[in-house]
Amino acid sequence: MYPQLLTYLMEFIKHQDQVIRTLLTLLVGKGMFEKPEETPVNKPYRKLQVDELPIIETFEKLDYQKLLTDYLEKNGKPLKPVQRRSNTKAIVPKSMNCPACGAPSDYLYANNGGKGQYQCKVCSCLFNNKSRYLKEAILKCPHCSKTLEKVKERQDFDVFKCKNNDCPYYQKKLNGMSSKEKKRFKKDPQAFKLRYIFRRFHLDFKPLSKESPELPVVDLSKIYASPHTLGLILTYHVNYGLSARKTAAIMQDVHGVSISHQTILNYENSVALLLKPYIDHYPYELSDQFCGDETYIRVNGHWHYLFFFFDAVKKIILSYPVSPNRDTVSAIRAMDDVLLKMKEIPKDLTFVVDGNPIYLLAQHFFAQHGISFDVKQVIGLTNDDPVSTEYRPLKQIIERLNRTFKGNYRSTHGFGSEHGSVSFVTLFVAYFNFLRPHASLEGKVPVVNPELSGLPTMPARWTKLMELAQRWIIQQRST
Repeated sequence: MYPQLLTYLMEFIKHQDQVIRTLLTLLVGKGMFEKPEETPVNKPYRKLQVDELPIIETFEKLDYQKLLTDYLEKNGKPLKPVQRRSNTKAIVPKSMNCPACGAPSDYLYANNGGKGQYQCKVCSCLFNNKSRYLKEAILKCPHCSKTLEKVKERQDFDVFKCKNNDCPYYQKKLNGMSSKEKKRFKKDPQAFKLRYIFRRFHLDFKPLSKESPELPVVDLSKIYASPHTLGLILTYHVNYGLSARKTAAIMQDVHGVSISHQTILNYENSVALLLKPYIDHYPYELSDQFCGDETYIRVNGHWHYLFFFFDAVKKIILSYPVSPNRDTVSAIRAMDDVLLKMKEIPKDLTFVVDGNPIYLLAQHFFAQHGISFDVKQVIGLTNDDPVSTEYRPLKQIIERLNRTFKGNYRSTHGFGSEHGSVSFVTLFVAYFNFLRPHASLEGKVPVVNPELSGLPTMPARWTKLMELAQRWIIQQRST
């Protein structure tokens, strides 16, 4: 009896559900019988693609004073300003200058009766408020040489697009689509990138701006620990990757020094503040092979990104900024740190990175400031293209650096602040560049300093490195 009653109740509930859905459909006007799909919707998105640099057409600025002098020498008399009639409606603003030669308003005609077009009497330039001479440069498509149009304005850059339907780039992309892709293109054209696109950056950032280093005021002589004790702490905490708590335990159990883990972190921040300007401005001897990559670190409960750029031959870390964003601005700053350490930027400079498009966008940014270099992208884990096949060894080198850092970072379980993360990374870079022997360098450290290599123990080398940094800061302050 009970199973029959349960069956009747289930059927009655289903009937009520259908009645409720029907009434809601009549009231709301939307179908209520469509059940949501249990399987996730697979809607592929368009990945960011970066095209090659455009053709940049610049204009040579003329000097109206030189043109007036040449006119005087050629004709034997000066070029007179424009004589205007008192009843004319064509007015040239007093503040207006010729965009081509800089001639003042006295030499400008209102060429079409005050409707917005002007002509310079000195250089014969025709212009208006939208004249191309008012632009610093004209961007043209490298495939069809047509002028690019600005289609979007973003926070850090403007987007320019080639809208020429006969452009070879556009035609090749369009003809290469399958019938299935063409059907989807008609419904969702934004899902495909068919036209040439260029992004012009307007960041408030000056590349290669060699500003004076920030010199800290840190007096390590006022701490309670001796220099040898501080060297021991750094050796355990940085060289061997022990956490601050384990380092404090070893100092108590092995050396009989009572110290808290928070004091160790305070020492870490002070030493990093002292060493950072020294390792950032050290005159490194560099090779011609550079690679870069980013890795994850945990800061204040959120994922941040550590950008490493590395001399693959000399095994020297050149750039190590920590950023909350994995974006183009962070890539620009990381590459700029490398360029600043070069005595002269080589003509064949090449950076080997992964497939992240932010490095190509950073390349475009530097090209807009007259700094040219090549970027080679090693994509994926298999060599599916000639570039990945040729440059895979450099990519593997930077991956090994990431693993080495992770081995030291793992014991920290993340950082409570950005300042703490920067301090730890700074000490790791100081250890890696100046104190850590490398097998591929025949057991030598990347940066050989006679004052460090002659010392017998690692705590003594840490103490000497801090002394060198403090000596360098004193010299910078005195100059």
